Amino acid sequence: MQERSIKSVAKEAKRRMKNKFWEDYKKEVESGVKTAEQEGLKPSGVEKYFKNLVIKNLRGVSKEDEEFYETVKQMLDQEGARPSDALARLIDEKAFEKLAYPDRERYLFRLSERYLKAVARYDSERGIEKALGR
Repeated sequence: MQERSIKSVAKEAKRRMKNKFWEDYKKEVESGVKTAEQEGLKPSGVEKYFKNLVIKNLRGVSKEDEEFYETVKQMLDQEGARPSDALARLIDEKAFEKLAYPDRERYLFRLSERYLKAVARYDSERGIEKALGR
């Protein structure tokens, strides 16, 4: 991610305030909390869900990480369960074949770590989204 100057960050903050970003955010959280309480969910989970959305919006997420998450999300949505061959589906075969054995192990460990993080995010987001009717 690129470095941002204080001036550009201040402009973004000013734009959010002019566009009533925070008021809309507060209304959405309150609405989500009411829905969660009606569904029997803990309000703190809904608040955390919206907080994470805002953090991703403000800080930005790398395009590569977001594309990886979308790939995992599609795979999980299609399967309806955790596929046993998930890592095999996610491997970049061309890059993997060029690696030496120790580098292959490292690649697989990093890939599995990214996959587990994506699955945790998926579980968290899907649970809240289903409860909120999204």
